[in-house]
Amino acid sequence: MEALAQRLSQLDSHVEGALRVVMFYDTLMRRRVDLPALARASAGLAECVAAIRLHGTGRVIRMSPDGREATSTLTASTTAAITLDEEEIGTVWLERSGAAGGLDEVLLERLAIAAAAVVERYGPARTTMADPALLELVITADCDDAARDRALRLLGFAAELPVHVVTVRAGAPLDRVAALICPARPVKAASVADVGVILATTVDAAGFPAGVRAGIGASADPGRAWREARTALRFSTARKPVVHYAHLGGLALLAEIPREIARDNADVAAIAGLAGNPDELDTLDIYCATGSSRRAAELLHLHHSSVSRRLDQLGKTLGFDLTEPAGLIRAGLALTAWRIVSDTQS
Repeated sequence: MEALAQRLSQLDSHVEGALRVVMFYDTLMRRRVDLPALARASAGLAECVAAIRLHGTGRVIRMSPDGREATSTLTASTTAAITLDEEEIGTVWLERSGAAGGLDEVLLERLAIAAAAVVERYGPARTTMADPALLELVITADCDDAARDRALRLLGFAAELPVHVVTVRAGAPLDRVAALICPARPVKAASVADVGVILATTVDAAGFPAGVRAGIGASADPGRAWREARTALRFSTARKPVVHYAHLGGLALLAEIPREIARDNADVAAIAGLAGNPDELDTLDIYCATGSSRRAAELLHLHHSSVSRRLDQLGKTLGFDLTEPAGLIRAGLALTAWRIVSDTQS
């Protein structure tokens, strides 16, 4: 009888502890905490490192009991899967130096449930692809703030998160591009108006894969940033595939010139006449980009004298001296304007 009484006492103690854990996480979920806050609270409750990992982004959050990001490396003592809609989307675990605690399994079970709820509410979602109608609503210029905010919430962006707009053309699957340029934060992508559009919390310009051309908007307003990103995309080239609107400066004004007027310009028409000769266009492009015939020769893997002869011939074709500062400016502007008016998808 005494042994049974002792076992029942221990059971009651365990049940009471488990109920406290359940109530603890219920309170956190009502407060709508994010993943870092959830891991921080869990570490404090467990009195050891608590961690969350999302499979889709590879993001790992490890918090120590003092509320700071964990720096020590310990083996996971207990783990649990985060599931959403019957699909495993991540893992939670505790890192103890000794044996697992008696309530660790209960704690991790509730932590996994809470993490799934946070992901469902705020993202990042299991897929970067979005409903095009929702994404288009976000970037529509005349969309009211309330409708745009609601669309952003439905896409998984919390109210306090910044949203950058990126336009993408060809080269790789859109969802893969989105995941590469924003690997650890909320990101959504869809095709809108014959171009790929990405809404991202952060943009790593170095993450774009080869063969992809992209324009990055500058404005904090998604509607305006969408227009800027489309403009920036028109300035992209094989040599400069990713263009920030903020870096265009006064060059962005070229995109405002009506196509008919640009095509009728003598310099632009002369550049158009070179379209059938890729070598001449390539020489002109590199020379305009570098401003140096010697540097152009290095990049083209040609002798300096060969490039000089090409530039001399190009100058005769265009009707002005490319070696003069004014001629270099004219050629650069004309080449850029020709590319813009030749862009059939802009």
